[in-house]
Amino acid sequence: MGTFPLETRHRLPASIKLQRSKVKDLEKPLNLSTHERFSRCRLPLLKLVLLFAVSGTFVTLLYSPDVNNHISNTASGQKFVNRWIWGGLDLRYVSRLDIVWNDVVEVLDKLGDKKEYQGIGLLNFNKSEVINWKQLNPDAEHTELRLDYAEENVTWDSLYPEWIDEEEEAEVPICPSLPKLRAPGKRLDLIVVKLPCRKEGNWSRDVARLHLQLAAANVAASAKGNYPVHLLFITNCFPIPNLFACKDLVARRGNVWLYRPNLSVIRDKLQLPIGSCELALPLKGKEVAYSGNVLREAYATILHSAHVYVCGAIAAAQSIRMSGSTRDLVILVDKSISSYHKSGLEAAGWKIRTMERIRNPKAEKDAYNEWNYSKFRLWQLTDYDKIIFIDADLLIFRNIDFLFGMPEISATGNNGTLFNSGVMLIEPSNCTFKLLMDHINEFESYNGGDQGYLNEVFTWWHRIPKHMNFLKNFWMGDDEETKQMKTRLFGADPPILYVLHYLGNKPWMCFRDYDCNWNVDILQEFASDVAHQRWWKVHDQMPELLQQFCLLRSKQKAQLEWDRIQAEIGNYSDGHWRIKVKDKRLKRCIDTVCSWKGMLRHWGETNWTDDEPYTPTPPAIKAAALSV
Repeated sequence: MGTFPLETRHRLPASIKLQRSKVKDLEKPLNLSTHERFSRCRLPLLKLVLLFAVSGTFVTLLYSPDVNNHISNTASGQKFVNRWIWGGLDLRYVSRLDIVWNDVVEVLDKLGDKKEYQGIGLLNFNKSEVINWKQLNPDAEHTELRLDYAEENVTWDSLYPEWIDEEEEAEVPICPSLPKLRAPGKRLDLIVVKLPCRKEGNWSRDVARLHLQLAAANVAASAKGNYPVHLLFITNCFPIPNLFACKDLVARRGNVWLYRPNLSVIRDKLQLPIGSCELALPLKGKEVAYSGNVLREAYATILHSAHVYVCGAIAAAQSIRMSGSTRDLVILVDKSISSYHKSGLEAAGWKIRTMERIRNPKAEKDAYNEWNYSKFRLWQLTDYDKIIFIDADLLIFRNIDFLFGMPEISATGNNGTLFNSGVMLIEPSNCTFKLLMDHINEFESYNGGDQGYLNEVFTWWHRIPKHMNFLKNFWMGDDEETKQMKTRLFGADPPILYVLHYLGNKPWMCFRDYDCNWNVDILQEFASDVAHQRWWKVHDQMPELLQQFCLLRSKQKAQLEWDRIQAEIGNYSDGHWRIKVKDKRLKRCIDTVCSWKGMLRHWGETNWTDDEPYTPTPPAIKAAALSV
């Protein structure tokens, strides 16, 4: 791959004078005798006959079964023949981007004295581009790095499968292999790579593009000694942001990106699987030992546009402390969260950070996802090196501090090739925040929310066990054995799961007597009384002053009764609608309108329960009031 025969157009700066070889005319004999002509022709004719004979024998051997089988086992069979014998190209790796050499010169000037980079490695350039590089730096030693192509059956789906056997019950998951560059055997101060970028479709989910960047990173990581190594990418799409950190970007001009990466960090990242095809953290065996920098690491969540998740965030904080973690707890809130609710969050141990919301430009006004791009503000928490983001509707049963030892982005798998952003390890950086904002009008989110958008930016992510973000959900295809297994996991004591993520109606928005998801047909897949009671067990260990943030509004009580009546009319077979509610919150009123039963007579009418809720005076709660 180091040299492509494909020619493209280039614009060279005026200061560079391209050298052209001079061809001298040779004298040709004009008057030769017949004998002289025969003597001169006989030897070339014999050579030609010999050449045909040798070539025929070679091709016959090459395509014979025995030889071909050997090649298939050693050098990818026909691909080997096509590339090294016939000079074939793999179009996946070809970049037709015109190089603006003035931009290259300007960026290289940032390196200072050219004597500091005497060894230059060139990857994925065609012949004319290699010549131009050598003319740009005539005193340097240039090495063309040759990389074998990835097999055709190595697709993005094979690198990022939707499911792997994490428990290793049937098989041990193994990632496909990508060929690595052979060590150049010499010092390289600058590694230059031309990356393909096809703007149409999933440009960032490109096996060749990933392969080239990992190969370049491996060469850089192999450097011996303390000298700096720079990587220069020529591409019209940004390099992998969590492999080549924007904080390591020395200079950029147009499509030219120059990095000076932290080689120690790069080496650690390259030890991880190349995709989500294997777990980056072990599920079985001893838990990962990790100490880290406690003062520079924190758990974080975010609340905006409504206060209904305040109770969930307080319970999540309680569960973190119960798991034994002492890391900081940081919560981003907007102005819609009242001082009363913020007092409860602070008392629970959250450090309050006020933020401006970020609107999703592709969302409709007042839609559920209108402001969910506010999650990007997490990358502005730069007083921390690493953040474990958690949604406010989950509980942590076992300490997950060891996740701080992982790089950005580490998360559980979702559907397709995507990760679930409900629990994820990120590394705050203002330039990463800028990257997210720069493309906010460009990238399409598959689900219209922040999770879909983040999956477009961070396509190279690391799979952690699903037990670290286990969804409270029973899929339609789950058989009875699978349902029983999940129920056992929900209630296991001591816990097996690290994190349980509550989907559907949240426990604090139901009566504590049973999971109210049972009473809504489209939500029954999220119903589990065992998981429901597990949440209330954590709730009951909270101080009473914090439990008041989980009280029910009158309108929610009416909604729960309405759903129960519909379940009764439908005669739902689970029978939860028959259970008599004993939840003490039923008789506690926190609104100006307390007659929730009267609301049922007008259910469905607009503007009849939109009164401002009564907001009590903030209680005198001391910070860190949680029990551990």
